[in-house]
Formats: sequence, C-alpha cells, structure tokens
Amino acid sequence: MVEPAHPSRLLLLDGHSLAYRAFFALPVENFSTTTGQTTNAVYGFTSMLINVLRDEEPTHVAVAFDVSRATFRSEKFPDYKANRTSSPDEFKGQVGLIKDVLEALHIPVFEKDGYEADDVIATLAEQAQAEGLDVLICTGDRDAFQLVNDQVTVLYPKRGVSDLTRMTPEAVYERYGLSPEQYPDYAALRGDPSDNLPNIAGVGEKTAAKWVVQFGTLDDLVARVDEVKGKAGDALRAHLGQVLTNRQLTELVRDIPLDTRVDDLARQSWDREQVHQVFDALQFRVLRDRLYQTLESAEPEADEGFEIDPVRLDAGEVAGWLAEHAAAGHRVGVSIRGSWSRGTGEVTEVAVASDDGEGGWFEPASLTPDDDAAVAAWLADAERPKVFHDAKGQLHALLARGWTVRGVAADTALVAFLALPGQRSYDLADLVLRFLGRELRAQAADAAVQLSLDGGDEEQLGRDETIRARAVLDLAHSLDGELANKGGRRLFDEVELPLVGVLASMEQIGIAVDTDHLRSLESSFADAVAQAADDAYDAIGRRDVNLGSPKQLQTVLFDELAMPKTKRIKTGYTTDAESLADLYAKTQHPFLEALLRHRDVSKLRVTVEGLLNSVADDGRIHTTFGQTVAATGRLSSTDPNLQNIPIRTDEGRRIREAFVVGDGYESLLTADYSQIEMRIMAHLSEDEALIDAFASGMDFHAVTASRVFGVGADEVTPAMRAKIKAMNYGLAYGLSSYGLSRQLGIEVAEAQKLMDEYFETFGGVRDYLSAVVERARMEGWTETIMGRRRYLPDLTSDNRQRREMAERMALNAPIQGSAADIIKVAMLGVDRALREERRASRLLLQVHDELVLEVAPGERDDLEALVRREMGAAYPLRVPLDVSAGIGRTWQDAAH
Repeated sequence: MVEPAHPSRLLLLDGHSLAYRAFFALPVENFSTTTGQTTNAVYGFTSMLINVLRDEEPTHVAVAFDVSRATFRSEKFPDYKANRTSSPDEFKGQVGLIKDVLEALHIPVFEKDGYEADDVIATLAEQAQAEGLDVLICTGDRDAFQLVNDQVTVLYPKRGVSDLTRMTPEAVYERYGLSPEQYPDYAALRGDPSDNLPNIAGVGEKTAAKWVVQFGTLDDLVARVDEVKGKAGDALRAHLGQVLTNRQLTELVRDIPLDTRVDDLARQSWDREQVHQVFDALQFRVLRDRLYQTLESAEPEADEGFEIDPVRLDAGEVAGWLAEHAAAGHRVGVSIRGSWSRGTGEVTEVAVASDDGEGGWFEPASLTPDDDAAVAAWLADAERPKVFHDAKGQLHALLARGWTVRGVAADTALVAFLALPGQRSYDLADLVLRFLGRELRAQAADAAVQLSLDGGDEEQLGRDETIRARAVLDLAHSLDGELANKGGRRLFDEVELPLVGVLASMEQIGIAVDTDHLRSLESSFADAVAQAADDAYDAIGRRDVNLGSPKQLQTVLFDELAMPKTKRIKTGYTTDAESLADLYAKTQHPFLEALLRHRDVSKLRVTVEGLLNSVADDGRIHTTFGQTVAATGRLSSTDPNLQNIPIRTDEGRRIREAFVVGDGYESLLTADYSQIEMRIMAHLSEDEALIDAFASGMDFHAVTASRVFGVGADEVTPAMRAKIKAMNYGLAYGLSSYGLSRQLGIEVAEAQKLMDEYFETFGGVRDYLSAVVERARMEGWTETIMGRRRYLPDLTSDNRQRREMAERMALNAPIQGSAADIIKVAMLGVDRALREERRASRLLLQVHDELVLEVAPGERDDLEALVRREMGAAYPLRVPLDVSAGIGRTWQDAAH
C-alpha cells in the first residue's frame, strides 16, 4: 500500500467516458497491433491514467464502467440516450482491453446493473468523504459537477483526455455563475442532446443559468413559474413536465449498495508479469517504459538485491584483479559507463563482476600502461568470456578507446529477445526482476543501496555500474535455460551473438555521402513541393487551402468538387494516401494528381533533410542497426533509417546517388538475393511444380504463369506475368481474394478464380499454407528454418479481426523470418571470409535482402566472387540461392 505523502486522496475515473474521449482524440489509423486490434482508446486511457497517478499521487483509486444502456433512467424515460448510435467497430473490444490494463495494475473496477458509472462514482465519493478522504473524479461527463465541493474536485478533459481542468466550486461558479448544488437544476432546464434529454425551444444555457440564479432552485422556479415572462416563459410552462423529468434523470444516485469499503480501494502493488503480458499484447512498448519511469509500484517488488561489495580498482590494481578473477574459463559481467553515437564513443568507467563473486570498477583515463595492456589483452582474448547487456553500443565505446573485443559469451538483451521475441523493452532492471526476482540494487545487511538514477559522485556511480555488471552475469546464467526451453540456442550461438560485432563494426565504419548532392536534392525537392502546391491551387482556382489539413481537403474534394466519397471516418471521409490514389484512378482530377505529388515530394524532402542532419564529422552516415526490434528477426535501421529510401522511383534512386564510395576505396558493391521469399516458399512447401519452376533457370514468374494459365512460356503476356507475380508474393503474406482484386484492379470473383487456378497448379503451396496456420494454432508459435519462433496467442482469439490478422502473420513469419536468418548468416560468412583472406574491402550496410560493401583497390573481382560464394552458401535450400551483384561509384550506380 502507498504511504500517503498527503491526506488520503481517492481518485475515481469514469471508464467509458474517458475511453470514448480517448478513442475520438487519437487517430484510429495510428494505433493498432500487428494482429489488427485497434488500440487508440486503450492507449489514450492508459496514458492519461499514468499521468494522473503521477501528478495527483492518490492513495486510493477505482474505475467505474457502465454495464449497458438499460438503467433506471431508461425505464423512467425510454428515450433516454436513445439517439446514440452504436459504437464504432474500431471501438468495440477496447473497453475489455482497458479492464485488462486495470487488472494488471491492481486497480479495482466497479459496475452496477441498472445504474451508470456516474452513480457508482457518486456513491464511492460519498463513502470516501464520510471517512475524511479528499476525492478526485476524472470524467468527461459534466453531470459530475454536481458532486463538487470542498472535498471533491472534478478533473474534466478540455481536449481529448490529456488536458484536464480542475473543476472546484470556484471553477464551477466561474464557468456557469452557479454553485455545484445548482448545476442539476441548470442541466434540467438546458437539456442534454448527448443523453437525448429535450431542451426548451428558445431557451439556451444563458437563460437557464439566469433562471436558476434568479429563483435559487428549480423547485422555486416551478412554484413561481408564472412570474417568467415572454416567449421563454411560455415555452417553459409548456415543457415543465419534461424539465422535471430531466431533473430526476440528471440527479446522481449517491447510495447504491456496493459490496466494498474505502479501504478496499487503497492502491496496491501491481503485477509486473501481468503488466508485461498485457502491454506485450497491446504492443505498448513506449507506454510501458513511461509507466516504469514515472511511477513506482506501490510496494517493492522484490526484497533482495545483489550480494556484492564493489571496490574501486585504482591505478596499478587492474592487471592483478583481471589475472586473479578474469582468467580463462571465468565468465565476467561487464557494464560500461560512457557515450557512443555516430561511429564514435568514450568510456568513462568500466565495471566488472566475476563469477567468483568479486567485482569492481576502474576509470580508463587513470590506467597505468601495464593496466591498459592487461585490459586490452583480456578484452581481445576469446578464451576469457565476457557478458554484456545490449553489447553493441558498449562495443562502440571500447573500439573507440582502441580496445578490440573478442569472447563475448552472452548479450542478455539479445537472449531475452530470442526467448521473448518482440514483446519486451529488455530493460536490465525489468529483466532481473522478472527472471531473478531481485531489484537492481546492492544487498546490504543494514540497508539497501539503490542505484543512482540521476547521477551522483564517481564513487556511487562506480558502485552502481558494478551492481549492473553483477546483475548481467547472474541474468545470463538464468536466461541460458530460458533460451534452451524456447529452442533458440543454435540461433543465438551461431547467428545473433556473432552478428553483434559485425554490426558494431558496420555502424562504426558508416557509409560516405556526397553532401553537395544531398543539398542539391533538398533544394530540388523543395522546388517540387512548391510546384505541386501551385498545380493543386491552379486546379481549384484558389490558394487558401492547407494541403496538409484533412478537414480542408474534405471540403474541397467532397463538397466543392463533389467527388465520390471515400471511407467514412469520425471526422468525415478519409483523405489517406491509398484512398486518394483510388479516387484519382476513378476521376483523373488534376487537383488529386497534384496533391498526391505534393505528398510524395514532401516525404522525399523530409528524408533528405534527415540524411543531411545525420552526416557525422567524418563525412559519413552511421546508421544504427537494431537486432531486438522486429519479431520476424529482420534488422531495423534508425538514426537515420536507411531502409525507407525508395528504390522503385526516380526520386528514390536520386537519393541513393548521394551514397558514395569513400576516400581510399575504389567503388561500392551491392549484392542481394533474387526472389528469396519465393525460394523459401518452395523449400518449405516442397511443391514440386514450384521447385521445377526455379530449376528451369527461366523467368520464374513467367514459368509459373505459363503453368497456371496453361500456355507456353513464350505465350505469357505481361498482364499474365503481373497477375502471377502478385500472387506469388501475396500468398506468402496471407493475401485474400479481395486484396488481390484491389492490387490487380479486377473483380473479386475473378481474383478468387485466379487463386483457385493457382492452388490447383501448386497444390503443395496450398497444403503448406493451411498446415502452417493449424500447426501454429496448436503449438502457439511459428518457426523459421533456423528455429526462430514467433508467438501468436491471437490465433485462438475470439475476436475475428485479431484472429485473422494472426493467421496472416503465421503465414508470413516463417518465410520472412527465414529470409532474415539467411541474410544474417550471409553477413557472417562475408565478414569471416574478408578477415580470413585479409581483404581490405569492408561491409557497410544491410538493407532488407541487400548487402553494400566498399571495395578496396584491386579487389573488385575477388570481392564479387567472395560475396556471391558466401551469400549463395548461406543455407542449403531445395532450390539454389540466386545472388545478383553490381558495382559502381554510388549506391545507385551499383544497382543491378
């Protein structure tokens, strides 16, 4: 239970009211899981909840929800809320997910048949006041203003659910000129369209408030109703019965029989594992980080820390410590304090913890020459195992210091990712609590020394870092078993861990760029943006339209130009890129053509600006590759993202021209796999017809098209080939007949017929796709050719949308994940061969299925042969891995 830092305070939240506001405040299209579950309402509610718990520090908390629209109010007045339409499809199911979040946070939820959430809140507020608690009510329903007094404050969302205003008695008076006690009388006179409570014709909020002020109460107004003059008075007298009904309906019930006491609402420690499960399913990685950064659990989640007595290793002591505690066979946990970015780094402290229980730290700047040599020898010794958490960044700093690192035995962040793919933040403190049941602190007999979160003196920082090193070592032991249970040992040992060093080297090297070319492109794209805007304005004959405003675009497209309506959304009709492209295909209107062009070149301009801002002092761009981001195993690229540079457009190719060969090198070489995903499909499905199509050596898509359409390969038309190419790639992603029809611009019935003919020809593919989903449904996961698992709990979901999305992921994960495995193995092979053959050429980038290398003088032919050999031998598929390669001065010149 939280120890109160102030008088006890109860926070009550109106679940449905806030969830609905969150739903309409956050764009539906920006919030959904990979399984198709919309999450904007859950995200908005949870974000607001974290903020309110942080800012208000309540000692007690509860959330109330409506049960249904059938309440005593609807019995009394059948039209009560009868005007409300059914909830949007995207909203359905999200209230249940919000309750899952609340359950994980151990926040009690209340509902009562026949009553609304407001009544539950009013009842709990009365109980709390009787026991001396202050009350905060967070709701978007203004009826709660009647509860406001010196002990009760309403937090009312002014905008969305993030901007809350405090409604105190003074605030209610300032807004309405009334006391909170008078508010229900005012509401009865005003009516409430949202609840379908009729108003009085000709009587607005000002008149309603004036009457309440003048007469004091509604009862007195009714008693003296003949004193109200004019048309407003006539209207009031004509509708007096409805006003009195309104008054009964707006009064909140404050004595619902609830089987609870205020003490039951005291904040409890949350269930960390349940929080992870819920936030994993919702894919709220950033929001979870915010939760742990801004809120502490109500109680410590573990009693134990780490038993270690960190010691400072002063100048002259480091070599001896390493000789005694970091000899061959001794695993040593390592944690580094420093900084690293854009290919450079600095080490300020190195902490080490041996498996014999000893640990300490030292400052590289203070090392003696003997110490420095001892550290360098230890780090470079592959027989002296080192364990890191999130090793790649620390390797940057060590490499920048001039130390080579070999013998990395484990990376606990990477192990956790393989054991729990795509589900966690992989924060060290979180992992040690989950797997070791400990807090990230020292265990002392008299008191626990917590890690410094905001810095401190060097002594304390060194102790902190040593505790981290010890935690990493202990965590590595625990995760060994977890990884073995999940079948990821081979993948970790043979692929992911060796790749850490390769990626660190690639990030440190970076790729050279022609900044003059980038600046020229930026200027060119800026001109193109302006020209596209001019063309758009010319097409409609005016310039007062913000081309980035969906609301203004809706007015132009659907009101002024009377174009066919797109998909209905909460703010009107969608103006997203896909819908506008479809609309342009139908209308060929020049405004749409210019608008789409404006969007395209605006994105390109932003991309180029980002690249320019990312150029380091050495004239190269050093992207950061992520191994623990994509659950499929694909590498990610950030700061900047080099995977989102378009390759199929002229403008995208112009951007690639900015990536050039660096000084001292001859050219760039690019190499990628041809149709790798279809080759994996042939391998996994064992479909003989598909395998034969690859074995023929002819155009794969033309061969498969000839088989489906029953014509000779030389008779396949471009249209036939395009259809089968879409089919070949689409089926691996769970493409439906509807999706294929949209992609090819044909009727759904024709698309279904095409799919049927395809499966008739390639029956092995049909059987494989069916079997892989059913197997995943039984086992709970899919698996790549190297054992990378993707867990898909939604395969058994009652929610059809989530289940179908999970089925599409089950189809795709083994193929896309296997492609990720193969390119990683290829990278390792290329890197190893470069070192073994003592080549000066070097690996720079991996982008999807493509590798980019910098070619040293005189190594061109040998390097191309090396790359083709290693990529082609990465995995023994039933069909050969076909490698395409190209060489040129720029990335674009090297395209093939």
